[in-house]
Amino acid sequence: MFRLRTLRRALCAAAAALLLPLAGAHSAHAATAPGAGYWHTSGRQILDAAGQPVRIAGINWFGFETANYVVHGLWSRDYKSMIDQMRSLGYNTIRLPYSDDIFKSTTVPNSIDFSNGKNADLQGLDSLHIMDRIVAYAGQDGLKVILDRHRPDAGGQSALWYTSSVPESTWITDLKALATRYAADPTVVGIDLHNEPHDPACWGCGDTTIDWRLAAQRAGNAVLSVNPDLLIFVEGVQTYSGVSGWWGGNLMGAGQYPVQLSVAGRVVYSAHDYATSVAQQSWFSDPTFPANMPGIWDKYWGYLFKQNIAPVWVGEFGTTLASAVDQKWLAALVSYLRPTATYGADSFQWTFWSWNPDSGDTGGILKDDWVTVDTVKDGYLASVKAPLFPGSGGGSGGGGGTTATCAASYAVSSDWGSGFNAAVTVTNTGTTALGSWTVTWTWGGAQHVTNMWNASYTQSGGKVTAVNAAHNGTVPVGGSASFGFGGAPGGGAVPSVDCTAG
Repeated sequence: MFRLRTLRRALCAAAAALLLPLAGAHSAHAATAPGAGYWHTSGRQILDAAGQPVRIAGINWFGFETANYVVHGLWSRDYKSMIDQMRSLGYNTIRLPYSDDIFKSTTVPNSIDFSNGKNADLQGLDSLHIMDRIVAYAGQDGLKVILDRHRPDAGGQSALWYTSSVPESTWITDLKALATRYAADPTVVGIDLHNEPHDPACWGCGDTTIDWRLAAQRAGNAVLSVNPDLLIFVEGVQTYSGVSGWWGGNLMGAGQYPVQLSVAGRVVYSAHDYATSVAQQSWFSDPTFPANMPGIWDKYWGYLFKQNIAPVWVGEFGTTLASAVDQKWLAALVSYLRPTATYGADSFQWTFWSWNPDSGDTGGILKDDWVTVDTVKDGYLASVKAPLFPGSGGGSGGGGGTTATCAASYAVSSDWGSGFNAAVTVTNTGTTALGSWTVTWTWGGAQHVTNMWNASYTQSGGKVTAVNAAHNGTVPVGGSASFGFGGAPGGGAVPSVDCTAG
């Protein structure tokens, strides 16, 4: 996925809704601190080193694959503050796209602001060493990282895993270099071998020059030869047996022609799925939309999970949310991904596209100022967020004291008279991390909460008490968490808010 998707208007063929049975369904039991160590697969689940199921519930932060050769937004903010903000919002994994250009000695990362102490420890570093710093800080903060070979070079995406200037041998050499680089760091749980293979890429056709499944086996085994602990994420193609869909989103052939690697329990299949802000597809104009979508997803990739064949990670999905169709699509997809409160980690894995606001056809979780959260978009994802993972410590700012205190701010984002939306930001003002928080306020009028995301609430008269969700109770020193809500009637005067730390 990239900012402007004018080159990425994948064709699709009409497909009958194919509802596949849910095999082996069960609710995962909560376990203490899941996610430690290296991960492996068992059936449709991803398990940590102790055998506990985990759920990837993350975000794409792009830029290393562009001519900036580093994640975007560092022209505005310090990278640590952004990772802390991801944590505070409940994202537990970062997908980091890159291109093979970052391995060239002539590549110089650019557009990084070093003023006022921002990004100070990145000065003078090349792209790979900056990636090291991002991985290290993410790990300290309890986030995992998936590396994504997004492009062969910064010029653009490629249909196949190789081009005339970047042969397969370079692709594999660079994959092995990354696998070796992070062999001692379980923060990096795996590598997405190549982003969005599409026509003429095939699956299972047997032609080694275009058969993506065979290429994934060659590359996956090469990675595992130097780091056998990594997960190997394998995307789909565009067309299988004459049925087309999103680039990288068609895994119809994986059931009959599975990716077979030298180390068992390492394959995770990855699908991409988008809304009309990216491209029009036939299923959006189906008269039964959005009720038709589960059948579409079952057909293209969901069956792998539902038949207990392998875990499925929706590595990219996103939208501007500008149209009603897109809003219905995202609500349907989030429901399909299985709410964490009901299914725990026995669910689809996911990383939303994107953190960046500068994705031209989707926008991001951050707004254009690179600070403000799009609480509506983030709110859609609240039910499928999952717990953070054990961190290595220090990434969230630390602090030597033991005083936990917090402050909260309340802002109305929209008010249409009969109703309103508002956001509340909780900031850790103490010297130790928050383990939980409670925010209270009292309205002077007849306002009442109609719905709330990223927190739970009770209301008695005009008094509202909001308590953190499972995924955002822990807030690092100097960090923040946020939640949003809808209310009625109009917002009225902004009340005073109090925050109590736990």
